[in-house]
Amino acid sequence: MSAEYATFGLAPAMRAGGVLADGGYQVHRDFTDFIVDGRPLLFQLSDLDAVSPLASDIPSAIFTAHVRVLLLEAPAPLEGGRCVIYGCPECEGIECGAVTAVIERDGDDIVWRDFAWQTDGRADLELNGYHGIGPFRFRGDEYRSELERLLTDVGDAGPVRRRVLLIGARVAVLAKLAAALRTIGIGAEITSDAAGVPAEELRTYGAVAFGRAVGEQERAEVRAAFERAQVRVAYVEGLAPIIPLLVAQIEHALDRGPSECRRLTRLTVSDGAADVEVTSTCRVRLVAYRLDRLHRTHTRELFDGMLEPGNQRIPVDGRAVKGQSFLVARTTGSVLVAPMVH
Repeated sequence: MSAEYATFGLAPAMRAGGVLADGGYQVHRDFTDFIVDGRPLLFQLSDLDAVSPLASDIPSAIFTAHVRVLLLEAPAPLEGGRCVIYGCPECEGIECGAVTAVIERDGDDIVWRDFAWQTDGRADLELNGYHGIGPFRFRGDEYRSELERLLTDVGDAGPVRRRVLLIGARVAVLAKLAAALRTIGIGAEITSDAAGVPAEELRTYGAVAFGRAVGEQERAEVRAAFERAQVRVAYVEGLAPIIPLLVAQIEHALDRGPSECRRLTRLTVSDGAADVEVTSTCRVRLVAYRLDRLHRTHTRELFDGMLEPGNQRIPVDGRAVKGQSFLVARTTGSVLVAPMVH
């Protein structure tokens, strides 16, 4: 086993929820990711749609139990001393598949080894092992310090602000948007005036979404209310009354992860092509949304495939770029929106 050390860290991450082009949806999940040698470990697993056991929406007792297992202060839950590193974002059941590994002490060091894909109580390393990942040797003091910080934060961090305040003139659109957000696990409330909302309630929001009809004075008053409550939120300027588009904008605004730990980092559209920048090999889906003259929504999937790291230029079907058109790029964990100019 290599004696070289890898660095160990933790960072907030997100599995972006969304209303999909086929009418389905995927649930929003916030979690803490493992950062190995400066990069999310999840990125080494290509296009895996998964979350770590350190999810923000599980009860604190279960969260603490997961941390204790990683600290080797509690027995590993699976045969052979194996621990779940990433699991299904919808149910977290082993039956859906999970990435597991052996976590053990070696003197003062902590070693993660024998990564595998597992769907039941036993791991078949020959058939389902991740032979190109690990083993990783971490300095014990660095490893324990990072994880113990999570135990300290459990009682102090307060609830994750996965709530959005919706402000606009088109109540029907806001009601549909709120319903869509709640479906994917994001709380949403509608108001026309935040001035009278108690500071305690304002502190529960992570984002504010403005409709296009909201004037500058109204926006300034809302921002002033949040400033008085001493809470920083992300402000979303709604691009168009298209529910999947607005959900994607809000999902991006709620992403708390550092920019260097995101898969999808740039999306622009010009000269008949979309420029998409990704930081690791992953599946990217591009969907165009368009409003016609009667304000009906038209949806067209433009691309669905694997992209290599770096900037990739993807031709855009000219039929999708008419009137008010917008492009949504989605990967596992990231989503971006850009207007399409014809």
